[in-house]
Amino acid sequence: MTTKTTETEESTQATGVAVEPKPAKKATRAAHKAHVAPTQGRSPNKASPNKKGPKRHKKAAVRQGVKKAKSGNRASGADKATPAREGSKTAQILDLLKRPGGATLQEIMKFSEWQPHSVRGFLSGTLGKKMGLTVESTKGKDGERSYSIKA
Repeated sequence: MTTKTTETEESTQATGVAVEPKPAKKATRAAHKAHVAPTQGRSPNKASPNKKGPKRHKKAAVRQGVKKAKSGNRASGADKATPAREGSKTAQILDLLKRPGGATLQEIMKFSEWQPHSVRGFLSGTLGKKMGLTVESTKGKDGERSYSIKA
């Protein structure tokens, strides 16, 4: 064994380069980095332009149609909202509201099996805004509110 070490020592001395010993273990972790959020670059994918024109919402088209009707560009029969289908829940609630005394909130809730906020939203949104009907609300002596539509 001594001969081998002598040969390696002689070879290192002859070349003049010292061999550094290797570390016993490899690093188990990466070097420490700053605790800063990474910078975000621009997205490489840009949104492509729309090939077709923008689609209009149906309500926007109806609003424009109403404006045209006011100016006289449209037939008067086309302005009216479509009536409810026969036998539908909307048609049945309309029948309740067209009675002489109208219908109370509790009656409509019992018939439709809806919550009170849903009934009020239906009266305001579907009947009032979409169908263009006038819903009248009256408060009775007992404090219960009844709704009716004048036909």
